[in-house]
Amino acid sequence: MPQELRFDGQTVVITGAGGGLGKAYALFFGSRGANVVVNDLGSTSKGEGHSSKAADLVVEDIKKAGGNAVANYDSVEFGDRIIETAIKAFGSVHVLINNAGILRDVSFKNMKDADWDLIQLVHLKGAYKTTKAAWPVFRKQKFGRIINTASAAGLYGSFGQANYSAAKLGLVGFTETLAKEGAKYGVFANVIAPMAASRMTQTVLPEDLLSMLKPEWVVPLVAYLTHKDTEDTGGIYEAGAGFVSKLRWERAHGALFKTDESFTPASILARWNEIMDFESNPPQYPTGPNDFMGLLESARELPSNKQGDVPVDVKGKVVIVTGSGGGLGRAYALLFAKLGAKLVINDVGDPNGTVNEINKLYGEGTAVPDRHSVEDGDAVVQTAVDAFGTVHVVVNNAGILRDKSFAGMTDAQWDQVIAVHLRGTYKITKAAWPYFLKQKFGRVVNTTSTSGIYGNFGQANYATAKCAIIGFTKTIALEGQKYNILANAIAPNAGTNMTRSILPEEIVQAFKPDYVAPLTVLLSSDMAPVTGEIFETGSGWIGNTRLQRTGGVGFPVDKQLTPEALEENWVKAIDFSDGRATHPKTTQESMGAILENMSNKSSSTSLPSTTDKTGPDFPFSYDTRDLVLYNIGIGAKSSELKYVYEGADDFTVLPTYGVIPYFGASGSFDFSELVPNFNPMMLLHGEQYLEIKSWPLPMSGGKLVSKARLIEVLDKGKAACVITGTETKDSETGKPVFYNESTVFLRGSGGFGGPSKGKDRGAATAANSPPKRAPDFSAEVKTSEDQAAIYRLSGDYNPLHIDPAFAAVGKFPKPILHGLCTFGISGKQIYDKFGMFKNIKVRFAGHVFPGETLKVEMWKVDGGKKIIFQTKVVERNSIAISSAAVELLSDTSKL
Repeated sequence: MPQELRFDGQTVVITGAGGGLGKAYALFFGSRGANVVVNDLGSTSKGEGHSSKAADLVVEDIKKAGGNAVANYDSVEFGDRIIETAIKAFGSVHVLINNAGILRDVSFKNMKDADWDLIQLVHLKGAYKTTKAAWPVFRKQKFGRIINTASAAGLYGSFGQANYSAAKLGLVGFTETLAKEGAKYGVFANVIAPMAASRMTQTVLPEDLLSMLKPEWVVPLVAYLTHKDTEDTGGIYEAGAGFVSKLRWERAHGALFKTDESFTPASILARWNEIMDFESNPPQYPTGPNDFMGLLESARELPSNKQGDVPVDVKGKVVIVTGSGGGLGRAYALLFAKLGAKLVINDVGDPNGTVNEINKLYGEGTAVPDRHSVEDGDAVVQTAVDAFGTVHVVVNNAGILRDKSFAGMTDAQWDQVIAVHLRGTYKITKAAWPYFLKQKFGRVVNTTSTSGIYGNFGQANYATAKCAIIGFTKTIALEGQKYNILANAIAPNAGTNMTRSILPEEIVQAFKPDYVAPLTVLLSSDMAPVTGEIFETGSGWIGNTRLQRTGGVGFPVDKQLTPEALEENWVKAIDFSDGRATHPKTTQESMGAILENMSNKSSSTSLPSTTDKTGPDFPFSYDTRDLVLYNIGIGAKSSELKYVYEGADDFTVLPTYGVIPYFGASGSFDFSELVPNFNPMMLLHGEQYLEIKSWPLPMSGGKLVSKARLIEVLDKGKAACVITGTETKDSETGKPVFYNESTVFLRGSGGFGGPSKGKDRGAATAANSPPKRAPDFSAEVKTSEDQAAIYRLSGDYNPLHIDPAFAAVGKFPKPILHGLCTFGISGKQIYDKFGMFKNIKVRFAGHVFPGETLKVEMWKVDGGKKIIFQTKVVERNSIAISSAAVELLSDTSKL
C-alpha cells in the first residue's frame, strides 16, 4: 500500500471554499493535517451579494473533525488580505488553490461590459492578487504549490461564455509563466480544468449528470499536485467522474515559404493542407517559439512560391487594424490596401504616417486615421462606419509590454497589459459584432503570442492576456460561424517597436512584419479556410497549434478515488506516447472520455427488487401564467384566445399539460441502483402514457403533489428498460388529477438477467398499429425556431434542447426539440379536431429540430372512440412519434 499523502504543518489557502469544489478541497486538506484558510465571499454564482455563512460552516466542519481552519470573507480582488489571514493565523502559506469563480453567461451579441469586467476581475485579477501576495512567502521558504482553475470552456471555447472562456484560458498562460519563474525556488504551479457539480454548473448541466460529477473526484488530482514530494509543474490537466488526463500544446511541422513578393495570401491557401498537417511530418511539443532564425535562412533558399488556382483579395472590404501606425499593423494595412480594402488605421500614437503612405499608393480616401484607445472600441468602429458605412474585418493587433519578473510586477503593470490586450480586443470586436451579424459576414483576426501559449519568464501579465485572447477567439468562432463570422488567432514573430525593447536590432530587422501579413489577410478574406484556430507564424513559416490530451486513467466510479491511487497510476495518466492520445477540439469531445468513465465500475452490483419502490412526494404549484406559457410552448397562436388569454370565456389549458406536474417526481430513482453501467448520456425517453383523471383543472391556479413508483425494470440484452408510474393528486383534496407512465431506455445497461418482457397494462402498453389505409385526418404544424427555448420554461431544462455543445455530445448537429413538446403539439391537433380525451400514449421514434414541420396523421378506430396517430417530420420524411393513440371522451363530466 502506498504511503498516505499528508500535509501536516502546512497551510493551504483555498478561495471560493464555501461550497462545491472549494469545500471538497478544504475538507480533504483539513483531514490530512493541513491548516486551512477557507475563503469565501458568500456571493451568488453570478457574483452578487456576500455572506460569512458559507465559509463559517466549512470551518466548523473541519474543526468538528479535529482539523485546524480559519475563515476569510474577502473578495479575491483583495488577495493580499486573504494571504494575510493565513500568515496571522498559521505563520505562513504553503499551498494556494485559486478556485473562486462566478458565471455571467450570455451570448456575445448581448454581453455587457459589466458581464465581461466582473468575470475578468474575479477569475484573472483575483488569481493574480492572491498569488502575488503569496509569492514572496513561497520564494523565501523555497517552497510553494499553486493550483489555478481553468475550464473546458477556456480550452475549447463555449457558446455564451466569451468572458469566461477568455478568463479561464488566460489562467493557463498565467500558470505556465509562474511555473517557469518559480521552478528554481521550489514553487510549482499547475492548472486544472475540472468537470464537477457546483453552484455554477448546476445551472447548465442536467441533474442526473451532476450526480455523477461529484467534486470529490477532482480532489485527488489537486492533492497529488500540491504534495511536497510532487515536482510536476507547468501542467494542464482535466479531471472529472473518475477520469484524469494531461494536456500539452502540439505544433504542426507547418509550411515554409520563400520570403519574397511571391509570398501572398493565395500562395498560403495553395498549401493550406501542409499548415494543418500533423501526420506527414512529426509535430513539435514545444515550450516556446520556433527556431525562426533557422527558418528564415531556409526560407531564403527556396524557389518562389506557387500561387495556386484560387485568387485571394479583399476588394470592397472595410478593415480596422488596431495599432497600425507601425510594425505589424502597418504591414497588414499596406497589404490589405494593395488587395482592394478600405482601411481604418487605428493608433493612439500617430496613425497618419500609415494613412498617408496608403493613400499615396492607392488613392485618397483608401485609409482614414483613428487615434482612440482600443478600450474605446465603440469610437474606433464608429470611425469606420462614418467613413465607409460598415466594417467587415477587425484585426486586433494593438499591444504594449510591461515586462517584469512576477516578484517585481506592480498592479498597474498587470492592469495596463490586461486592459490594452484583452479588454481592447473584446471592446473592438464587440462594437463590430452587430455589423457582422446584420450583413452576415465578419472576420476577426486576434493576436496571441507564444508567450501566451507556452508562458514566458517576466511576462505573467502579457502571457495571461495573450492566452485569454485564444479562449475568447474560440468562443466567438463558435457563436459567429452560422452567421459567416470567422475568428482565428495568430502568434506572430516579427520585429516591431514592441519587440525592439527585448531583441537585438539586427534580429528586429531580419524578422520583417511583411512575413506575417499574408496569413492575416487570408484569414480576413472570403477564402478564409477555418475558424477558431491558432497559428504560429514568422520568417515565412506557418504552423497550426492545437492541444493534445493523454488517454488518461479512468478509475471505477463505485469506489472512492484517493490521491494514493492516482499516484500509483500517475505515469499512465500523463503518458502521451502510449498510442491513446487524442486531440479534443470542443467541450463535447473533451467530455466524452469523462462521460464514458461513468459506467466504469469495479464489480457488478446486485440490483434491488422493484417491488413497492416509491419516490418522495413532489409538490407542484401552477398559476394562469404557467398554463398560458405551456400552451404557447406547444404551438398555441395569439389568435387562439382560449389558449393564450385568461380572460376568454372558454380559456383552458391543453390536457397534455398533465406531463408537467409529474416531471420532477419522475427523476426520483437513482438508475445506477437499478441497472449496471448506468450512463446518463445513454438515456433515451422511449414511451409516455398520460391519463387525465380529473378535468378541467382550476384555471386560476392550484397546488398538486406527485409520487412516483417503480413499475418494471426490463433486461433488453444490450439495454435496460425502466418504467415508472406517477400519480398526481390535488394537494388539498387528495383527488387524483393525472397519472403518467414513463418508459426510458438505458443503452449499455442490459445483460443483468432480469425479465425481458413487460406486463400488459392496457392502454399504457397498447401497440397502436395504424390501419393499412390513408389517414382519416391529418394536420401540419410548422414549429418555431424558438420552440424549444419556449417549451423549456415549463420545467424541462435539459441543456440538450438549448445548448449546441450538449446536443453535440448526443451526436446531434444542433439542439433538438423536447420529446414531450412534440407530444404536446400532436395532442393539440387531436384535441382541436376531436375534443377531450381521457388518455394518450406515444412512443418517441425520432428527433425533431426546432423549425421543422410536423405532420400528425390520425385514424379513427373502435367506432370512433379511439384515435390512432403518428407524427412525421415533413422535411426529413421521418417518424417522430409512433405506436400512438388517444381514447376520446365525449362527456367530460365523467372525469
